[in-house]
Parts: sequence; structure tokens; C-alpha cells
Amino acid sequence: MIFSKCQIKQPISPLCLVFSNVEIDPEGYILYCPCMGRFGNQADHFLGSLAFAKALNRTLALPPWVEYRFGEPKSVQVPFTHYFEFEPLSSNHKVITMEDFMEKVAPIVWPLKERTAFCYMARGQGNDCNAKEGNPFGPFWNTFNIDFVKSEFYGPLNYDVHHQDMATKWNKRYPSQTSPVLAFTGAPASFPVQPENRDLQKFLVWTDKIASRALSFIRHVLPVGAFIGIHLRNGVDWTRACEHVEHSPNLFSAPQCLGYRNEFGIASQDMCFPSHDIIAKQVKLAVKEYHAKSVFVSSDNDHLIPFLTKALKRMEVTVHKLANPEPHVDLAILGRANYFIGNCISSFTAFAKRERDVNGLPSGFWAFPPNRTGAAKQRHEEL
Repeated sequence: MIFSKCQIKQPISPLCLVFSNVEIDPEGYILYCPCMGRFGNQADHFLGSLAFAKALNRTLALPPWVEYRFGEPKSVQVPFTHYFEFEPLSSNHKVITMEDFMEKVAPIVWPLKERTAFCYMARGQGNDCNAKEGNPFGPFWNTFNIDFVKSEFYGPLNYDVHHQDMATKWNKRYPSQTSPVLAFTGAPASFPVQPENRDLQKFLVWTDKIASRALSFIRHVLPVGAFIGIHLRNGVDWTRACEHVEHSPNLFSAPQCLGYRNEFGIASQDMCFPSHDIIAKQVKLAVKEYHAKSVFVSSDNDHLIPFLTKALKRMEVTVHKLANPEPHVDLAILGRANYFIGNCISSFTAFAKRERDVNGLPSGFWAFPPNRTGAAKQRHEEL
């Protein structure tokens, strides 16, 4: 069915049908700024936002990915479909790209004088969401020439649509007839991703461009045979983050291996920042178990190529990385490894782990678990 602006405000007329060329979702839309962290964090938030939109039965505007590039004073917004296919997501729920929403739908359902920013409580100074204050908030909304004329504080509502009949509460408080667009200053989702939303990863399918680059590397650079994929976090910022691990038993994405209630243990320094000795031992064991011919390394800083090459010399295994590392291609390669070892605390690892989980592929973590036996092993594998 084709809708137009006049249909929303009053009964449909023949004139509306003649001049309308945009399909409008009468249940409304959800927009948000993926303004927390880099890709791994944004991906966690996206899965939660997709679940939130589905529960409210609103169309989700797929936001661009917010990236921070060296030498750029402000964030850069990369279209969602630059990395992921549209069709798999649309098979799960109603979605539209942010670009199409602003060009085709916003002029009809979201007049300039009615653009409201939604936030839990006042942000910054004054009684306002201050949705465009700071980076990446300002650059994100400015990418689409969006200015907000007022703020709406939705507390005490929250994003956990799997409990407390929260979706009904949202729809009752903000019916689509009076609030056709819910534009959030941040993602309507929790971090890390809720366990109920992890399986939505199956609808994030790499574009042909990303997938073909990954497959080309595997076929033309790696030797024929099985390969092990590993993720190393060892940059300066990560070193500093790991200093807090003893006081944060579920730091960042730690629930992916420790459980959401720390039922499988608490985070340790070795898990957050494994020693070279730990890395070498686990890689050797994986190479032996899977009869691997090579190891692919993804890292935010030091890929440890010389160290690992020396450590694996007697096993006649080669160690590789992309000549010009690109995180999304790295992830696509890690997702295809025969076995993957990642950092339990990292949301980047979490993305690779979820992708492998939905495809039934095995994964492990650095220094975890220190002693896994019997029932504990079974519980962890069922997580």
C-alpha cells in the first residue's frame, strides 16, 4: 500500500494516491545515533536496537556506522550497507536505510518543527537532551541536516523488551499516531548485547565486496589447508583498560565467556592482556588439534608476526595478516577460520564469536577458562 502525508493527517483521498510515491509504515519509525564506542560496541547496540524496533513493530532506520579516522577532527559516517547486506535484515524485520528515510519518508512524517530528541534524562546542561552536543553526536545528526526543536525524557522506560512487557508500555506512552518517529540520542539497547539478542547476528551478512576480499585473501595468500584465526588487543588504550579489570569483573564484553552473572568466573589480567607465552601455547594447541597450515592474525596494534613465526617454526606453520589491515575484512576472515581464539573482554572479538556461533563454528578465548571441567564446560558451551 502507498501512503502520503495527507493520509496520515486525515482519511485517504484519491489525490493522495495519485501524487504519493512513498510507502509509509503506519506503526512508526525508530532512529538513533550509534554514538558509543567503535564498531564492536556499535554492533552490540545494533542487535539490541533491532530487537527493540521489532518488539515495538516500528521500522528501524539503519544508521551509518560511526568511524574515527586518523587526521579527521570529527567522526565519519559510513552508510550501513557499505558493510552489510540489506535483504537479510529486511527478512527479519522492517528496515530502511537512514539515507532513504531522510530523503523519502522524513519530509512526510517528520516535519522540521516536530523533530524531537528522545533521551532517558537531561544530558549536559539545562533541561534538554542536547542531542547534538559533542562528537560524534553533532557530526552524526549534521550528516542528515537534522536539528531538534525539543526534547522528550522517556524515563523510567527502558530497552529490555524481553521482560516486564516493556514494548506495550512504550507503545502506550508513545503511540505512532502522535509520535511517528522516535529519534534517540543513543542506541535503544544495552551493552553488552543481551543474550536474547545474540542470535540476531545471523541477519548481519557481509556485503559481496567485504566477503570477496576475505575469500580472496584466504584462497590466494593462505596456504591450502585449515587455518587458525586469532584476535589480539594490545594497543596503549587497551593496556590502560585492562588496568581496571580487577575492579570490573564483567568488563566490556566479558559476559560472552564469563556469563552475564559471572557464573563462569571473573575477568583476569591474563584474559584481558594475555602474555606472549599464553598466546604461543594456545595457538600451538589449536594448530595441532585442527592440523592447521597457517595462522591469521587480526590486531589493533602489534600482530606479533615475528614472535609467532618463530614459535611455530618447528610446526611448519606460516603466520599472516592483511597487508593493509581493515577491521571489517579481518572479521570476515576470522569468521571463516577453522578455529578462532579471541579476547573475552573485547567487543570486536564478540562480533566474530557471534558470527561463528550462528554458523556452528568453534571458538575459544585467551586464558579462559583456566580450569574447565565436566559440568562447567557443558554450561559454558550452552551459553
